Amino acid sequence: MATRIITVSRQFGSGGRVIAQYVAEKLGWKFYDRELIEKIAEKSGLSKEFIEERGEHASAGQHLVYNAHSGFSGFSAGQSVFDKLYVMQYNIIREIADECPCVIVGRCADYVLRDRTDCFHVFIYADIDYRVHRAKEIYKVDASDMRKFLRDKDKQRKLYYKYNTDHIWGDVKNYDLCLKSSAIDMNICTSIIVSAIT
Repeated sequence: MATRIITVSRQFGSGGRVIAQYVAEKLGWKFYDRELIEKIAEKSGLSKEFIEERGEHASAGQHLVYNAHSGFSGFSAGQSVFDKLYVMQYNIIREIADECPCVIVGRCADYVLRDRTDCFHVFIYADIDYRVHRAKEIYKVDASDMRKFLRDKDKQRKLYYKYNTDHIWGDVKNYDLCLKSSAIDMNICTSIIVSAIT
């Protein structure tokens, strides 16, 4: 089956979101990053800021109740707001994947759509100095220790991914293509992804 969905997981500061947007523009596909956050906010009643910050980060005591028969379609009694947020994300990602060809950034989308044969999963990573520069210049992060800030971001994403998928975030086995954006220009990364699925 031809690829109609690309998921892009990325390290903070690697340029993965930008690359994903470039890919969507080149293919003429829908792009879901903030748009996905808006959909989740609309359905959940949670603030966009909360979803953006917590939608990919693990929290203390976070636990997801998964029913192998009913899946994630409903909430279980006693679920935390983080559990409910993940359920919302899961269901919305499944819905938008059915609608039209698209590129989806983060939020465990590679795992959520792992059973589909029309998906292509990408991971974008970069050297720490490259990420520090982008975090400062692009995202205007003001941290006393930027390397620690980025290590903490990675740790949070790894924990969140592990809690919700029981897989390892950034493990090459989870992806069809891994690209080091600090070694390859972002436009070239974009071309490689597009070439790989066309």
